[in-house]
Amino acid sequence: MERFTLIRNARLDQRTTFRVPARAAWLADVWKSSALPPLLAETAAGERPLLLLGDGSNILFTRDFEGLVIHLATRGIEILADDGQQATVRSAAGENWDGFVRWTLAHGFSGLENLILIPGTVGAAPIQNIGAYGAEVREFVQAVEAFDIIEQRFTRLSNAACEFAYRDSLFKRRPQRYIVTAVEFLLHRQRPMQLAYSGVRRQLDVMGINRPTPTDLGRAIECLRRGKLPDPTVIGNAGSFFKNPVIPIEHLKLLQRAHPDVPYHAHDHRACKLSAAWLIEACGFKGMREGDAGVADTHALVLVNYGGADGAQVWALAERIRNTVADRFGVSLEPEPLVI
Repeated sequence: MERFTLIRNARLDQRTTFRVPARAAWLADVWKSSALPPLLAETAAGERPLLLLGDGSNILFTRDFEGLVIHLATRGIEILADDGQQATVRSAAGENWDGFVRWTLAHGFSGLENLILIPGTVGAAPIQNIGAYGAEVREFVQAVEAFDIIEQRFTRLSNAACEFAYRDSLFKRRPQRYIVTAVEFLLHRQRPMQLAYSGVRRQLDVMGINRPTPTDLGRAIECLRRGKLPDPTVIGNAGSFFKNPVIPIEHLKLLQRAHPDVPYHAHDHRACKLSAAWLIEACGFKGMREGDAGVADTHALVLVNYGGADGAQVWALAERIRNTVADRFGVSLEPEPLVI
């Protein structure tokens, strides 16, 4: 098998879940991580912008990309160590995330079930520090393997070195330095399950499950996700488009005077996290459509492409939402996907 393929002036519309028109000056599909040094040398990567692209489920192109897009198509999952109670599991960056979660459940591991059905690749998971239903991937990452573009060598970063934060990491802040090639996870065979998130226990009750296993919990969360989020294979979207904003407690108290029903969760002793979906819906955007760009009628956090929108139109709608929420609530919404 070739270690990589290289295409000039490549179409990207079928490479992203928003399916908006865009092209890349260069597009490389990489099948072996060892191909990265010769690929970067051949394309003079240091002289042009560089962009990593997984399954394209967390990105919006508003224009063409005048640089090199690298898509890691590497495969492989292996158990590096297992003492019967916990194990270190290594996955190549190109593996599908949902498929990896299901693999862990099938092999008797617990913890990742709350993150089931999140689109994307394993390599993208630590970059974004993906999270859902009360869990974040950083809880399970033991180390991340990456190619350091500046030092021209492969390296292994510990969990602490990854500098994880809410939907953030060292890799997200240094996209021109690190290419994630594999992720090592520390997984347990018996771990307390995260059941407290809104709607989870109700869904388990609907399913008639009183004592859920991790697989049962995964099935319940899959049902919840499918009921709220439009399928990107049917209608273009990138899932939740905005992060839930974190604001000081003092700001929350001011908001509660005018909006006593505003939902929030504790973030730390000085701040709380608001529901971006509630803020957007309160501004009347849920279900709104402007041409072929719109907001899903099932979830106010999801911006959609009904078929003919380009990235600039989707982004214009996102900006309108941000400005309206800021004017009404004094809260700034940050995009969750990468916007080019």
